[in-house]
Amino acid sequence: MELKNSFIHQVYFWLKNPDSKEDLQQLIAGLEALSGVEQLKMHHIGLPAATDRAVVDNSYAVSWLNVFDSAEDQDIYQTHPLHLKFIADCKHLWEKVIVYDAVQY
Repeated sequence: MELKNSFIHQVYFWLKNPDSKEDLQQLIAGLEALSGVEQLKMHHIGLPAATDRAVVDNSYAVSWLNVFDSAEDQDIYQTHPLHLKFIADCKHLWEKVIVYDAVQY
C-alpha cells in the first residue's frame, strides 16, 4: 500500500472500566462500524502488544489507526454521520483519548 502523501490519524483510547471485557467489546464494535466511512483508505483496530521496553506506552486499551488520501478527507471523516454516531454511542466508555495526526515530511 502506498502511503506517500497520505494523512495518518492515530487514536488511543483508555477505558473508564479497564477490566470490563464488555466495554472493550463495545468500543471495538463501535470502531468496526466506524470503518464504514468511505474516506478511509485503510484502518486498523489494535490492542496493546506485550512489549516491555521503557520507550513503549502500552497503557491504552484500544488503538485506532486511519489512513486518508488527504487532510480534506480526514476533515470529512470528523463530521461524518458514522463518526458522530460512534462518539455519541461510545464516549461513555473512555476516560481518556489521545490523537496523533501525521503528514508526509
